Amino acid sequence: MNQIVWHDRYKIGVDFIDREHKQLFSTMDKLLRLSEDEEKSEWVCREGVKYLKNHTLEHFEHEESYMRSIGYGDYDLHKRLHDNFRNETLTALEQELEDTSYSVESIRHFLGVCIGWVFAHTSTEDLAITGKTKSKWTDIPHEKEKEALGQSIIQLLDGILHLSAKLISEQYSGEDFGKMVCLRFIYSGQKKEKWEITIIFEEALLLKVVSDILNTQYHRVDDMVINVIRYMSRQFLEQLRESFPSVDLFELTKESLLTREQLLESFERSNVPCSLLFDTGEGYFAFCVTASDPIRGKIMPSIDRNNAMEAISEYLSKEKRVREKILIVDDSDFMRAKIKQLLINDYHITEAGSSLAAIQSLTVNRPDLILLDYEMPVCDGRQTLEMIRSEKETADIPVIFLTGRGDRESVKKVTALKPKGYLLKTMPEDEIKKSIDSFFARRNSSAE
Repeated sequence: MNQIVWHDRYKIGVDFIDREHKQLFSTMDKLLRLSEDEEKSEWVCREGVKYLKNHTLEHFEHEESYMRSIGYGDYDLHKRLHDNFRNETLTALEQELEDTSYSVESIRHFLGVCIGWVFAHTSTEDLAITGKTKSKWTDIPHEKEKEALGQSIIQLLDGILHLSAKLISEQYSGEDFGKMVCLRFIYSGQKKEKWEITIIFEEALLLKVVSDILNTQYHRVDDMVINVIRYMSRQFLEQLRESFPSVDLFELTKESLLTREQLLESFERSNVPCSLLFDTGEGYFAFCVTASDPIRGKIMPSIDRNNAMEAISEYLSKEKRVREKILIVDDSDFMRAKIKQLLINDYHITEAGSSLAAIQSLTVNRPDLILLDYEMPVCDGRQTLEMIRSEKETADIPVIFLTGRGDRESVKKVTALKPKGYLLKTMPEDEIKKSIDSFFARRNSSAE
């Protein structure tokens, strides 16, 4: 059972605001439970949603009155966020509930949006009322901009998600670090220029964050997870905008979810000037920004107030068809190209031309299978396999050897290393493909 649990870490230190926040969490918790009970009537859900809306609007009025009374400097910004939520977001969600006769899906959409918005807003803008604000970056030297952005993102990951992150790459270019969810936001500036921002969560990180918020153990990404993280990400970007007053993110004009293929396409079509990769300890987080819109052609539909449920459902449907990842390690360009062409239609393929390149690839791009050439210069297949097995993080990755020699002595050397199998490069291509398909079929069958 999902449940929204109030924690003391959400307190901002103003008693009546903390009490009202606690009541908001309690109301969302009750609604979440009602939404999971199919026997509860539509009338009960209607009344619950109405109560949550009324309590939210009343809380906004009380909070705004308090900010005016203390002469809060960022009152206009805070009120703008309130106005956007009560006049646009809540209105659109309420209309969707009516149009669908309070379907389970629309109630989950309503709650996911509310949970993500309230949780992040409480952790950022509300906390700032008490003076607990992050420093604003102004007049930053050009060469220091990335460093400042990285520091701000680390602060926000700590403040919103309570994770201690570290920057591990300033040149992330779409490397596959596992199952991921990619959110793309297009902003227009006051001078009509476009800013594309892509936020990428490793699935393990995303599930950990939402599991903590909902006080349960999520094992898969669903519509609730997507909606919670969508609105948390929006608040995240609002905070970044406040940290960098010179950045002209005037208006959010488009939002969409990207498949992994579309993410890679965006990197191929544009030189992304700022692309940062962080390790949070619970999974990877990437932040990419460019002052253009490089993605062309057919992409996932933009998410708006009229199609959010359908767009998210389509995205989840596409992402269910996850293809296994294979790393091909061979010093022969010809052989790598040959194997890649053989497998590319059914698997995600990455390549490495040496053992060193293979080990480097494994750090952020863990494959489901390594096809490893046995005979390579400098560091052969045996030594490469020993390095893979010497590290705890990679020791369990299955390896199938590729070898050009099928004599008895050579085969004995290969099998002595106990790989998951070995394939002769001279085998017919359909047999090589069949062997790899069979390996994954056996693995997936045993995992069910």
